[in-house]
Amino acid sequence: MKKYNFLTFILLGITLIGCGDTKKGENSLFTIDDSAFPAHLTQKEALTIGILNPNSKEIDSVAYFINDQKVGTKKGAEEFRYELLDQKLGYQYLKATVYFGGDSSDATKRIEVVSDVEPKLLKYKIVNTFPHDTTAFTEGLEFHDGRLFESTGQKEDSYFREVDYKTGKVIKQVDLPKEYFGEGITFFNGKIYQLSWQEKTGFIYDANTFKLEKTFKYDKDIEGWGMAHDDKYIYHSDGTEKIWKMDPANQKLIDYINVYSGAAKIKAINELELINGKFYANVWQKDAIAVVNPTSGAVEGILNLSDLRKSLKAKNAEVLNGIAYNPATKTIFVTGKYWDKMFEITVSE
Repeated sequence: MKKYNFLTFILLGITLIGCGDTKKGENSLFTIDDSAFPAHLTQKEALTIGILNPNSKEIDSVAYFINDQKVGTKKGAEEFRYELLDQKLGYQYLKATVYFGGDSSDATKRIEVVSDVEPKLLKYKIVNTFPHDTTAFTEGLEFHDGRLFESTGQKEDSYFREVDYKTGKVIKQVDLPKEYFGEGITFFNGKIYQLSWQEKTGFIYDANTFKLEKTFKYDKDIEGWGMAHDDKYIYHSDGTEKIWKMDPANQKLIDYINVYSGAAKIKAINELELINGKFYANVWQKDAIAVVNPTSGAVEGILNLSDLRKSLKAKNAEVLNGIAYNPATKTIFVTGKYWDKMFEITVSE
């Protein structure tokens, strides 16, 4: 493993976490031999899994599973080698079903797969500065058809709206019912999707009329934070290290990635934007953006925007939040909660 840049830990506020309770799930007949397991593994490594047989049972065969998906079978107690190349980052659950004398018994262990990518510290240049509403508790920011849209949070003061970003003038606004705390928005296939924070409810509007067409409930016990989309799926964060993949057709959460910088989880992923095939993600309570590989979850770059605060005049300005990519200009718009300014920037290594 590489020695990771100290700025990674400062800017993203991450904490190294050990591999946890690897004894979980052991039974008295067989155990998975973890004596040679490292504390963390990377996707470039392979795992050799062996079985400890303290009672000297005559083993017929062993079936091996990763996260309940069968990955191989061996006769007797022969070791099994598994390449981690395509495994997602985060905790993985190993299971060995041991067959012996017409019976079977399970042995389990937990491992942690971490990133071996050293994030690059990125540079930015301010292209323009625009006014921003200091009463807006910004949750989501997105360009659609050359127009800028923003969503906000706070009970009794949550909405999404179209804004003339050059002047800050509100063009059209839709308020959420007072019992909802609004979160991220994204556009997909002629619809606007919006999340709520802890109410586990999402909203779908017509993108042209802003008319509410449907509400939906999250099918996982999670919170709603940021949103983004590609040509097929919608993605949303939940305030942890996870970024979920949602099927827009039925709003079901079908998969997720875990965001890691080196051996550490990046918790509190917030607003999301997909830019040139990478997630740009705000980190709650940090004035920095993590650039994340959408397949692996590895942080590949860090954009430190803490200097933007120096030009703010709003005394109640809170954390950086809000990322919108304008494909027409190939620039990124960023702002924060209660900020009096929005910045148009370009990013480079």
